[in-house]
Amino acid sequence: MLHAEKLKVGATPVPQAEILRFIAPDLAEAGIELEVVEFTDYVLPNIALSEKSLDANYMQHKPYMDKMNEDRKLNLVGVGQVHIEPIGGYSKRIKDIKELKDGATILIPNDPTNGGRALILLHNSGLIKLKDPSNLSAKETDIIENPKNLKIKALEAALLPKTMQDADLAIINGNYAIQAKLTAQDALILEDSRSPYANIIAVRAGDENKESIQALKKAMQSQKVKDFIEKTYKGQIVPAF
Repeated sequence: MLHAEKLKVGATPVPQAEILRFIAPDLAEAGIELEVVEFTDYVLPNIALSEKSLDANYMQHKPYMDKMNEDRKLNLVGVGQVHIEPIGGYSKRIKDIKELKDGATILIPNDPTNGGRALILLHNSGLIKLKDPSNLSAKETDIIENPKNLKIKALEAALLPKTMQDADLAIINGNYAIQAKLTAQDALILEDSRSPYANIIAVRAGDENKESIQALKKAMQSQKVKDFIEKTYKGQIVPAF
């Protein structure tokens, strides 16, 4: 191969971009030049993929992609699971969830799927009761019991680590927790590692069987990547393949 094929993949910085850069040499050996484009939100990487300025992205779980497909009339599909980032509740004010006072303020992500996921974590931790705890798109209006009169405020996911000191508890996505140097051990409540919300490689429908995409999937689901995730993220990120 005279010219390496270029593969442009959008990703959030940690751990997605780090994992992609880790496998770049393997793709180079297969004649594929990997370009990682970093994003700090969850919307733009899907728009960019849909508009063909990316070949794939790696920054979301399937329920989020499905919701974006529906809301934005996109046609994206997942080609493989890579890892799970357990969502967790972190605090600068309390050391134990039992210390959470009546009327406490809890910050959650403001995008529909991660907001629902945060409410499910609060439900599973016994802090609130939801009408249907299996509904990933649960909203605050679905809370049927709130014995502590918790005040729930929704903010952009990326802002939560920076604003957590302004609340009693913040429900933070795994990747943003890592960026803020928070560990799974710091979480007062944590999603179970069997969470179904694995981060996936997403592509435009019809591109699933492209050789470069299949090479990316193979590299991302290798034993080498599994070992890298376990060694580097120490339980904050869990392999999902």
